[in-house]
Amino acid sequence: MALTQIDHMSDEMAECTDNCFEAAQACEWCADECIGMGEEMARCIRLCRDVADITTLHARFMARNSAYHSGLAEMCADACEECADECEQHDHDHCQVCADVLRECAESCRNMASA
Repeated sequence: MALTQIDHMSDEMAECTDNCFEAAQACEWCADECIGMGEEMARCIRLCRDVADITTLHARFMARNSAYHSGLAEMCADACEECADECEQHDHDHCQVCADVLRECAESCRNMASA
């Protein structure tokens, strides 16, 4: 079933859900690629793992129209921005891709938080 068929799911919410799942995938990939690269990547790994969990939780809350999804959207946006800041400090392709995906996710989550 397409997300647009869910009664409460606006186009904006469906886009945010897609962005959250894409962010989770990018973060899982980035964290996995960073493993074994040394202690300097530990913060990147931790933040990516946290963001993967927060973004999937936020997407799940939106899907079930939880009363808490707007509040979680703000936290999700903050986490995405912090992780993007960290990823941007590293020259690895996976970190740069992750940062770009996270910036887009943060923007859509901010829109959800203010909706």
